[in-house]
Amino acid sequence: MILSEKPPVHNQLEFFIEEAVKARAVRTAVVHPVEHNGLMGAIEAAERGLIEPILIGPEAKIRATAESHQLSIDNYELIDVEHSHAAAEKAVSLVREARAETLMKGDLGTSELLNAVIHKTLGIRTERRQSHIFVLDVPNYHKPLMITDAAINVAPDLLIKRDIVQNAIDFCHALGIQQPKVAILAAVEKVKPSMQSTIDAAALCKMADRGQITGAIIDGPLAFDNAISKKAAMDKHISSPVSGDADILLAPDLESANMIAKQLIYLADAKSAGIALGARAPIILNSRSDGTLARLASCALASHMVLHPAGVK
Repeated sequence: MILSEKPPVHNQLEFFIEEAVKARAVRTAVVHPVEHNGLMGAIEAAERGLIEPILIGPEAKIRATAESHQLSIDNYELIDVEHSHAAAEKAVSLVREARAETLMKGDLGTSELLNAVIHKTLGIRTERRQSHIFVLDVPNYHKPLMITDAAINVAPDLLIKRDIVQNAIDFCHALGIQQPKVAILAAVEKVKPSMQSTIDAAALCKMADRGQITGAIIDGPLAFDNAISKKAAMDKHISSPVSGDADILLAPDLESANMIAKQLIYLADAKSAGIALGARAPIILNSRSDGTLARLASCALASHMVLHPAGVK
């Protein structure tokens, strides 16, 4: 399932789905799918052969939703628990017991699910900080573009950024991108003591030089235009192996990452998918606004992570 060739331009998410379909379905604990969106997302992915769902939540609610929307769940395992909190705990326990390989968010808050994941004794945390990554197929960009972290770490410090970057690098390795290029974003390209993002960018680059970050080509600080446009970098006399060819954009904080991703989705017609990284299993975090492609692609990305793991456990 490792990428053997470049995906067709503008059909990048579809390529990941097709590659994952060729492999086996991954066992996925679906947490509290009591409404149409959460349940339908799991069923769509199962019908495509991406996941083997284990539905976890109040059985009566799940069956009532399935019946009201004429969805068949007879072929799927269903574990009855009282409420969403219990569903999150049970799903995490299935991963610890090796009965599930991924987690999928159903109809509950992201924080509620992640709290179960990071529990000190009952969770599935690793030595790394968890982070979220968007994978975007942007019509006027020549390859998949990853943006991190847009959903979990609000104001990451240097060490958290180090984990976010390494999570993203390992994720790219699982997709078959052997040496991804990472752009550390800031508003300017020079290190300025008054702008913490530029200092962090310089420190991250030196951490890569010293082997504290591995498996990628890293450069920064870079403004957004210099990261994604070689011409913009040349116009500013910036010589960088990353400019115009970045695979990963590390934003200074959650707000900027979220805005960049959503601007590309809603103003540039980018297709998107996303998962949470850094735990012992990838976490499929579907949004209520996600369409079928985003749901399926997120499952496919998790499948790549399961079947071609990289990084610490």
